Amino acid sequence: MVSKELLEILRCPACVQTREGTLDYYKKAWLVCKECSRKYPIRQDIPVMLIDEGDKWIETAVDDLPVPPPEK
Repeated sequence: MVSKELLEILRCPACVQTREGTLDYYKKAWLVCKECSRKYPIRQDIPVMLIDEGDKWIETAVDDLPVPPPEK
């Protein structure tokens, strides 16, 4: 589980330079950017905050995200 303190400071790396980059915590398995819709998986309690990883899931609807996220 990702700590509340970490969730409060994490921002979407693709958006943070020009916008808020606020993330929603989804099913304790994903962080979803409210602005660009990139989805970042949380694997073994570690958010994978790579833009390339978020890009992989940008077209996937939030309700269709696999829980838990695939390993790669």
